[in-house]
Amino acid sequence: MSLYRDRITLEPGKRGGKPCIRGLRITVHDVLAWLASGMSTEEIIEDFPQLAPEDIQAALAYAADRERHTAWVRAA
Repeated sequence: MSLYRDRITLEPGKRGGKPCIRGLRITVHDVLAWLASGMSTEEIIEDFPQLAPEDIQAALAYAADRERHTAWVRAA
């Protein structure tokens, strides 16, 4: 899953340190929310031409990798 490592950036002063696409002010969350709302990759790129299809895939790969490392802890 090294695809996203070249495209997802973390900068403390940008968007509150949230993971962004290639240093842009577009977060992984933004991309995931657009996809979840039903937008296609093509529609996202039409609205945000600075993005590439690989950026959308990187956001998905990043989210999948984070999910793999998520653990739930039940409160006592």
